[in-house]
Amino acid sequence: MTNTISQKPSLHYLVRQPKVATQKPPLIILLHGVGSNEQNMFSFANALPDNFLVVSARGPVTLRENSYAWFQVQFTPEKSIINEEQAEKSRKEILKFIEDLKNVEDFDENQVYLMGFSQGGIMCYSVALTEPEKIKGIAAMSGRLLPEVKPLVADNERLKKLKIFVSHGTHDSVLKFQYALDAIDYLKSKKLQLEFHQYREDHTINSEMIADFVSWLRHTE
Repeated sequence: MTNTISQKPSLHYLVRQPKVATQKPPLIILLHGVGSNEQNMFSFANALPDNFLVVSARGPVTLRENSYAWFQVQFTPEKSIINEEQAEKSRKEILKFIEDLKNVEDFDENQVYLMGFSQGGIMCYSVALTEPEKIKGIAAMSGRLLPEVKPLVADNERLKKLKIFVSHGTHDSVLKFQYALDAIDYLKSKKLQLEFHQYREDHTINSEMIADFVSWLRHTE
């Protein structure tokens, strides 16, 4: 079948093909934080399991040259104020991106994982908790669960197969550690399968976090 322009994914992305050839490899989609780009998360691609197709997507909101987001956010001393319309549009855009990827990449649609940092972690929650049939598991790293998404979250029966990895630095100065604790409490109330790791770190991803995620990933396949 010939791919037409309309079938191609609307989000710009980088791809690492599986290093181990299989007919339908599992897929990991990497989602960057606000002000970053697809190159940032793609730097972790070779640390991920060889049998995975790894895709790093660029957020649709342009902030400036080489700086993108999933939605605009204003940080105040009291709270973060988000552009709700952009956040919801990006949630739907990521779901569409997964569907469109099927036209250009080979992967097992029953083994789709999301790994996101900061705002990318926020989008992991937003996508997977609302459409759990499309996602096998997520890694929300230094993110938070948007209150605005909770009314859209699927019921417990639909969520029961979703697997979740959460990591957060106890010294996070951008998205406070309490956000992770609040998310964990909510996820537990939904009877979700989760693994939680905390680190004496600020707002970052380090090699220990990646190693913990890879270990979790291998146990979920």
